[in-house]
Amino acid sequence: MTQDLRFQPTMVREDKTARQIFEAVKANPARARFGFGNRLAVLNVDFQQAYTRPDLFPRTAYVTDPDQIDWVNRISALARSKAMPVIWSRVGYQADAGDAGVWGTRTDTPDSLQNIKYDSERHAFDPRCAIDPADMTFTKRMPSMFFETPLASYLTWRGVDTVVVTGGSTSGCVRATAVDALSHGYRAIVPEECVADKHESYHYANLTDLQLKYADVTSAQEVIDWLEAR
Repeated sequence: MTQDLRFQPTMVREDKTARQIFEAVKANPARARFGFGNRLAVLNVDFQQAYTRPDLFPRTAYVTDPDQIDWVNRISALARSKAMPVIWSRVGYQADAGDAGVWGTRTDTPDSLQNIKYDSERHAFDPRCAIDPADMTFTKRMPSMFFETPLASYLTWRGVDTVVVTGGSTSGCVRATAVDALSHGYRAIVPEECVADKHESYHYANLTDLQLKYADVTSAQEVIDWLEAR
């Protein structure tokens, strides 16, 4: 007789929201952490009007913490004052969207990703962002800030071992950047008030997953305290 080696599903099912699950993980005093290293860089992911200005682009922009950009500006200014690098990315494509690849094939509407054209209003950084002339800025084409950009070599040159990842979306480009940061050997820190998403469920589910596997999800104040103590 052939032994039946099939097993019953073991996936946990709970009547809790993604936010409730995240809050429970965050409240666990024994949760494992990577911690800060010796020198950090601030990676501000896609603070461009397509994603930060619901008054201009309500179909694609989102706000989670209303003080998100203020927190990011404060952390970025502190990092600069300690001679630690600050980097800003944004997404944009050439006129025919040929550089968007398969990512640009799912839809084709005025709001579609591949229709964020260079030097357009959607491509422009949000004017509330306090970008310094010394900061590195670049346009990326895929979710991760690391993919086919100068970021990895720049961080190596600057002697960085820790990255603080801010921006949006939590479930998309922030997550991809944090996972790639880990893959490149960096400690990844994600300040909760500094990231945003379109839907609460996506936002908190991904913060939970980042906290459990790929990054330390902290408060913005913890990042500020670490920088002020340098």
